[in-house]
Amino acid sequence: MRFFLLIALFYPVLLFGQSNTWTKLNDVGMGKRERATGFSIGGLGYLCGGLGTAEIIHNDLWAYDPQTDVWTQKSDLPGPARRDAISFVIDGYAYVGSGMDSVSGPTGNTLKDFWRYNPMTNAWSAAADFPGAGGDGIYFATGFSVGGKGYLCGGKTGPNSYSNQLWEYKPSNNQWIQRSNFPGGVRYQMLSFVVDSKAYVGMGTDQNIYKKDMYCYDPGANTWQTIAPFPGYERASASTFTLEDRGFVCLGNNGGLLMDLIEYNPSSDTWTLRSAFGGSERKGAISFVIDNKAYVGTGKGYSGKKDSWYVYMPSNYAALNELQASLQISPNPIVSQLKISGLTGQIADLSIYTTSGKKLMTFNLSDSFEEIVDVSGLERGVFIFSFKLEDGQVLNRKMVKA
Repeated sequence: MRFFLLIALFYPVLLFGQSNTWTKLNDVGMGKRERATGFSIGGLGYLCGGLGTAEIIHNDLWAYDPQTDVWTQKSDLPGPARRDAISFVIDGYAYVGSGMDSVSGPTGNTLKDFWRYNPMTNAWSAAADFPGAGGDGIYFATGFSVGGKGYLCGGKTGPNSYSNQLWEYKPSNNQWIQRSNFPGGVRYQMLSFVVDSKAYVGMGTDQNIYKKDMYCYDPGANTWQTIAPFPGYERASASTFTLEDRGFVCLGNNGGLLMDLIEYNPSSDTWTLRSAFGGSERKGAISFVIDNKAYVGTGKGYSGKKDSWYVYMPSNYAALNELQASLQISPNPIVSQLKISGLTGQIADLSIYTTSGKKLMTFNLSDSFEEIVDVSGLERGVFIFSFKLEDGQVLNRKMVKA
């Protein structure tokens, strides 16, 4: 069974304003493009490389100014034109590298070169080549930065050759070192996002099966651990971004194309469905964040490559946190009965789910100040208690049944 824990898709304008909404912007300046890489530095967003119309591979760089909604071409990436590269940002510099130099994998070259971009001078300089996965280059990897270091994980090295390696790049000595392998096995077209000092990596495909497992990587300890199961469809070639202390997964491919947006909250280890992408279904789009707004666009949809561009306004987390704080639930762990108070007359019902997404039971709640719910029928374990309010808002709480 597939499901989503739905929170605040619609809420009174007085409280949320224009939150959890998508707005269409001007189309991107370079025309239709897919499989590019995107990043943001100093109030500007950037798109580099990718596959354009007429199946042409590019090495151009474009900067997006959200104040004017205008794209401006910058200095080309000095290396070969490429698609399916990665990028990460460290201390005001962007690092772009890896990828494939042709439209067709069997006839092209995997790339291992990396380049550092200085937005202040609009100039590129060579960084150390990526040494992993046999040293012959890689594409369809995922990249991220944490704690002043960059990372490349997974990817594809040939028609039937994939990687589960994780490599760390340290700019102070311009060197790569191998870290603990990704625990989910070899795969490519994975996704990643970073919240605080940890990275969240997973999904993708191993050619035969699309995946939906997700893992948390702690760079300080060089360890991986599983997180709550992703409640949406398995996928590859998705887009991600981070807003405040939440990570987001958007779009992608699982045999068909997707357009959903799902938020991960590390503090509660829960996933939440947000407002679906403002455009059409697609894969291979780029995304970046500027001033706590997410910008997502380009990619390939059912009708071909895309040049449409959208901005996402996140939810009002202060208001959500206020509601969460008002909801009083005890005890935790639960023995047999649950006492609910704090949101008098606002709760319509309570649904209980397993952490893997299976709905177990639903209770209709009254308008009384305090509600006692008998959950003695639950087996021992960890569950998601989902409280639906009268206005459609949903609050989730992870509870333990002793």
